Parts: sequence; structure tokens; C-alpha cells
Amino acid sequence: MSLPVRFSRLLLPLLLLTAACATVPPSATTERELPPILAQDEIFRPYVRIGTVEVSRERFGAVDDLRDEADDWANEALEAEAAKLGADAVILPEIRGERSSYLFFPITEIKAKGVAIKFR
Repeated sequence: MSLPVRFSRLLLPLLLLTAACATVPPSATTERELPPILAQDEIFRPYVRIGTVEVSRERFGAVDDLRDEADDWANEALEAEAAKLGADAVILPEIRGERSSYLFFPITEIKAKGVAIKFR
């Protein structure tokens, strides 16, 4: 058997296996969107308060160095927790970073709290 024939016998199954793989764009997924964090002036409809959602996490680093990352994480975590409750939105978010240390390394504890609401 010649080398090109052997090569084609190995290559053909590999091409068939990989040709069937496709990626699905995020917009095509059936996953429910996370509820947004809204300011008081963005709420125009009556709502019912479902409950308070709280999240926390510790990270190595100073508070000032982690501020942007901490805010992004806190907002996403609040939205995810509110979605578990079936909320339509989160209002009155509070995000705090508390400083502590482990030996010589600074540690920041990030705490966030918000109110999960459901529109009527």
C-alpha cells in the first residue's frame, strides 16, 4: 500500500469527526438572561420584593488594586443569585471591600448585597 493511500485512510475519518463539530453563538443558547441591576430612577413599573441577595469572596491583593475586578465580579454574582430566585432585577446594590492580611500578603474580602425584585 502506498503512502498517499495510507495517509488518506487516516485523514478521512479525522475530517469526518471534526467536520461535525460546530460552535453555537451565545445568543442562540436557551439559557435565561441574568436580571439586570437597576437604579431607582430606572424602575417605572410596580414590583414585589423577593428578598435580599448577598455574596462574598476573598482575594489576594490590595483593595485599590482589585476595585474594578471586584465590582464586575460582585455585579455578576448578584445577578446570578437573583436569577436563582426568579427575580426580574436587582436594586439597591452595595459593594464593599474590606482589607485584611495573611502574613505579609494583603487580602481583600469583597462583600455585595442587593434586593431581588419581581415586576407585577
